[in-house]
Amino acid sequence: MSDPLALAADTHLVLVVDDTPSDLELISTVLRGECRLKLAASGERALQIAAGNPAPDLILLDIMMPGFNGYEVLRRLRAAPATRAIPVIFLTAMSAAENEREGLELGAVDYITKPVNPDIARARVRHHLQLKLARDLLERHNHHLEALVAQRTREVEALQDVTIRAMASLAETRDNETGNHIRRTQHYVQCLAQALRPHPRFADSLDDTALALLFKSAPLHDIGKVGIPDRILLKPGPLTSEEFELMKTHPTLGRDAILRAEQELGMDNAFLRYAKEIAYSHQEKWDGSGYPLGLKGEQIPLSARLMALADVYDALISKRVYKPAFPHEMACNIIRQGLGSHFDPDIVAAFELVSAEFQTIATRFADEEGEQPA
Repeated sequence: MSDPLALAADTHLVLVVDDTPSDLELISTVLRGECRLKLAASGERALQIAAGNPAPDLILLDIMMPGFNGYEVLRRLRAAPATRAIPVIFLTAMSAAENEREGLELGAVDYITKPVNPDIARARVRHHLQLKLARDLLERHNHHLEALVAQRTREVEALQDVTIRAMASLAETRDNETGNHIRRTQHYVQCLAQALRPHPRFADSLDDTALALLFKSAPLHDIGKVGIPDRILLKPGPLTSEEFELMKTHPTLGRDAILRAEQELGMDNAFLRYAKEIAYSHQEKWDGSGYPLGLKGEQIPLSARLMALADVYDALISKRVYKPAFPHEMACNIIRQGLGSHFDPDIVAAFELVSAEFQTIATRFADEEGEQPA
């Protein structure tokens, strides 16, 4: 097996920069057979060659030159994205310690003084070419790994989306009144969350990751309905008090179903955190009069407070066995009346800013009949 770090004379390009023809000839002789060479007699010409294609793998650079001296050439190489990574060795008659220190501080990888010792020059060129090759191999390997991670991330996200949709569809198929309800509420929650982001109270809680997870998780808010008997869930009329008590267990049933799925993974999963919160607490009310726990105010998770408003708005504009579909403006008025009692006041304020978008979402995902977003 060939060594990936082995140097081949015909694959590595070295640029030699010196304004003295005899020095260019000497270095060319020293490095003959070690690599391919390009020669430049000025700093200006060196910058042109370095920025070309192919770029040199290594630059041997004199310091004392008319026009751009070696220090200025190195500054310009390091300032340009296309050339900043090319290793540079100063090759100069300036042998004072302060000259070497300045060159290395500017970013040179080595410093060779004239008169040149051929064996030392060849050894150092080989060393830095091999380091450059190793860095290039590592960079390609890292890019490959990044591509694999990105692909795997896309696959995991797709699996999450399919899992959420499959679980949510279980609830949807059990309830003959939901229709596109889960799709609409998913977009309502996203719309509300985006409107809340500028608010200092919510800025730390609603970053891009949180918004993405909220959107994924929202369809599971009614997953607990799969555990409600058909005689209650599909009843074509108002529920009795006993039946309503059973219906009120669906948040707990939903939370427990998601929790069991999480336990199967053997660890807490951020992907399911919002799903649990929304399923369990979206029937809570800001004033503490909701269920299942009677949580009050900020005891209710933000994700559930968002879903509470989205869920109520959609129920208002949708036809139910116990009510007609209400017009959009009537639904908005009822939401306003719930400020401070049913809903977080700041979330109602955000709703006021985006209520027209709610109406657009309702129209976009309307069922064949029943919604009245106009």
